[in-house]
Amino acid sequence: MSAHEIEIRVLPKIAEIGQKAWDACACPEVSDGGPPLDPFTTYRFLKALEDSNSVGPGTGWQPQYLQAVVSGQTIAVAPMYAKGHSQGEYIFDHNWAHAFERAGGRYYPKLQIAVPHTPATGRRLLTHPDFPEAGRAALVQGAVQLGEQNRLSSLHITFCTEEERHAGAEMGLLPRTTQQFHWLNDEYADFDAFLTGLTSRKRKNIRKERRQAQDFGGVIHTFSGDDLQPEHWDAFWEFYQDTGARKWGTPYLTRRFFDIAQDVLRDDMALVLAERGGCYVAGALNFVGRETLFGRYWGCVEHHPCLHFELCYYQAIDIAIARGLKRVEAGAQGEHKLARGYLPTQTHSLHWVADPGFADAIARYLEAERDAIEEEIEVLTDYGPFRKTQIEEQQ
Repeated sequence: MSAHEIEIRVLPKIAEIGQKAWDACACPEVSDGGPPLDPFTTYRFLKALEDSNSVGPGTGWQPQYLQAVVSGQTIAVAPMYAKGHSQGEYIFDHNWAHAFERAGGRYYPKLQIAVPHTPATGRRLLTHPDFPEAGRAALVQGAVQLGEQNRLSSLHITFCTEEERHAGAEMGLLPRTTQQFHWLNDEYADFDAFLTGLTSRKRKNIRKERRQAQDFGGVIHTFSGDDLQPEHWDAFWEFYQDTGARKWGTPYLTRRFFDIAQDVLRDDMALVLAERGGCYVAGALNFVGRETLFGRYWGCVEHHPCLHFELCYYQAIDIAIARGLKRVEAGAQGEHKLARGYLPTQTHSLHWVADPGFADAIARYLEAERDAIEEEIEVLTDYGPFRKTQIEEQQ
């Protein structure tokens, strides 16, 4: 298939592509009746962001969905956005923006192929199973061409897979390595089986934290699927607003997003709520993929010792073990996760920078950053909570 046979479209609404064509590229694995690898690039999730005004005018995330078409068939799609800032990305480029603008350039708007507000690894160049290489190349070429035609500073593909990272680097994009903390399921029968792999001191500390958390004077519930009810989102919205106001200034998601999620995403979610005295006082929202539990949001209206660790990290491990999932991704940042059994793991992104001199400077920076990240992961893993034999087995 030659490049001139492929038509690239840039569309402001995902509905113009349609659910069938989008999901045939985003999650073809669901044809076996199972869940998607992750729900974040599915039509239902991205449309929920759009319909709830969590992206679009006034948010700094303006949808520019990419669609590659051959003879009327969609062979690839990508969730792309024109960005007016660098918020909600979690692969930080604020310093790049400041440096470029101090030198007289204009960094924004830029293009971002990503899932808004979601630091979770997954495919970003979504190709039909019959056209993986051609579809991926068409999306990259189309995005770069759009950036060049509009004299934009850059294109960023964030939290892509390792396979996409290598393919993008071969196409001339700049690869970047960052890190998160993930929990890996070594086919544990239960939480106690997981604890046996830890050093004695870490094992005792986790048991102590769980006892402290569970003594908060109430009950911890996990709701998923049809057990999720609108009143649960009323409570969680209060928690989410509090966290969003403290971390970001303004919550990224609107209240309407959770109403839509109740209708179309409830099977993709596991909501952990702490109830005390008949009221919900804290909660953690997880999304559920085929192999991975993705920890996303946390908040509370009452502070209790270690309840954050229990709801966000230990309950997530319990859910993953119960469902036979391979890992828990606990979101961005947080070296405190290391003591709770979450190990440092590489994450990947790809970047195109229009200005040759600026691109060269960033390439040198990324090379040094990559070496530093690899060294940091090695050191953190060595200081982790697992007994040495357990670490060797997981590696």
